Amino acid sequence: MRKLVYVLLTAAMVALVGCVTINVYFPEAAAQKAADRFIGTVIDQGSAPAQDAKPAPSAHEPAQPSAMLLDLLVPAAYAADTPDIRVQTPATEAIRGRMQARFQTILQALLDSGAIGFTKDGLVAVHDASKIPLSKRAQATAAVSDENGDRNALYREIARANGHPEWESRIRATFAKGWIERAHAGWYYQDASGAWKRK
Repeated sequence: MRKLVYVLLTAAMVALVGCVTINVYFPEAAAQKAADRFIGTVIDQGSAPAQDAKPAPSAHEPAQPSAMLLDLLVPAAYAADTPDIRVQTPATEAIRGRMQARFQTILQALLDSGAIGFTKDGLVAVHDASKIPLSKRAQATAAVSDENGDRNALYREIARANGHPEWESRIRATFAKGWIERAHAGWYYQDASGAWKRK
């Protein structure tokens, strides 16, 4: 009899696990908020964004039986379906520092003059090379290349830090929208079709 109960209980748990559907969705609103904070610290030279890591649960909090059962049934990798997104890591902080310095020393002047603009895919590109003096073109080209290298690394790192490398294109799209929304009046950007527009 005891063996039969054990078999039935095991079968019920297997059936329950088979019925659990896990949707790991992209937290779009949280990602946009985090992207806006990051972009603001670069464009507006604000302070570092607040820590975005979630606090660890208290050791004195009693565990809920339903939560314990869910932890047994659902692998930890799938339980990461939360509305938060992590943007601040040592790698992203290093990138942010380089982007801030580059923005102050060269990119802001290039954006103000209309020489470069924000692309639809979250990068920067030359919009009008004639607005860059010949003697500074090599420096401007290097700055655009370095900026795009950092931006690509940023989007990749945020996706990786959140345990979802497949989110990289969504992170990029979120940041692309944020850069354009935070652009100052007179700056150029690409619309969805790739045509240049002036803010």
